[in-house]
Amino acid sequence: MAVHTPASSCFGAKYQALAPLRILRGLVCLLVLLSTAFIMLVFFGFISAVIVRLFSVRYSRRATSFFFGAWLALWPFLFEKINKTKVVFSGDDVPSRERILLIANHRTEVDWMYLWDLALRKGCLGYIKYILKSSLMRLPVFGWSFHILEFIPVERKWEADESIMRRMLSTFNDPQDPLWLALFPEGTDFTDQKCLRSQKYAAEHGLPVLKNVLLPKTKGFCACLQELRESLTAVYDVTIGYKNRCPSFLDNVFGVDPSEVHMHIRCIPIDTIPVSESEMSTWLINRFQLKDQLLSNFQIQGQFPDPATQRDLSGVKSILNCMTIVAVTGTCMYYSFSSVWFKLYVSLVCAYLVPATYFNIRPQPIHIPF
Repeated sequence: MAVHTPASSCFGAKYQALAPLRILRGLVCLLVLLSTAFIMLVFFGFISAVIVRLFSVRYSRRATSFFFGAWLALWPFLFEKINKTKVVFSGDDVPSRERILLIANHRTEVDWMYLWDLALRKGCLGYIKYILKSSLMRLPVFGWSFHILEFIPVERKWEADESIMRRMLSTFNDPQDPLWLALFPEGTDFTDQKCLRSQKYAAEHGLPVLKNVLLPKTKGFCACLQELRESLTAVYDVTIGYKNRCPSFLDNVFGVDPSEVHMHIRCIPIDTIPVSESEMSTWLINRFQLKDQLLSNFQIQGQFPDPATQRDLSGVKSILNCMTIVAVTGTCMYYSFSSVWFKLYVSLVCAYLVPATYFNIRPQPIHIPF
């Protein structure tokens, strides 16, 4: 079986020059995002995800979704309104607020952030959860937020990950809790070197040789369906493509790339997906073959087929949301610096979040006998 040259578009010229004004604007945006994340986490996330959870997991998740949904909406505002990145949707027009498993290709380190643009339009921004590498949980502030939002950390070694994944997945099976569970089955972002290794493995094992995506790892996907099948509505198969190059995190912050983000969405009813693990694995590999072809055509045509109409992000609502969060952040920061009691509270919350995130600890509801 032939090994093909990877079709990478991650190393072209930048869409916008990194001018001094862009650097200044990006640093201001990054400072705002970090400071607001810390305040939302300490003053609202801790109360909703820890204190409220002692009494009700369902209401804890709803409160956490409300507060962090407002903060997460700052990122689509940055992407679409400040950086002027055009987000183009195609494929199926999916309904709002379904319980779904979302699978996507992993072109670059920030693919997962652009899924927020879709989730915001579908009313599920605060309910999106990711399966992500455990090293990201050690990031200051952001790692604590990932823990509060119940992201699933993995080492990308199935022997170590299976028990943790199944334990956390089993807590998501309440059909009354909205859920968008996002999984990147490739397990890592796409590079030419990784693609060549993937192609070599595929050729040696009689599997499809792909040039725009990596061969997907199937065990995590199968575990998700085995644990959640009865409570899910569908699987969303999302294919992401970029113009004119794949962005890095700092490209997003400074607004130099990408010029356009394209998302092609297929909504697959859960009852049409096979049940046995071997058939699920084959089904997933077949989906990635289709992704590979979609991306090949995207590179030629500059768009995915079946354009879909999604409402534009409201500039007025985005600005009001941003102003509200900044005002709340400023007020909380003022009291944190001026009041001994607020300083003590912040210190205690941070002292709790460090070990809770590291050891993946969450409180269990208190059962009061009557």
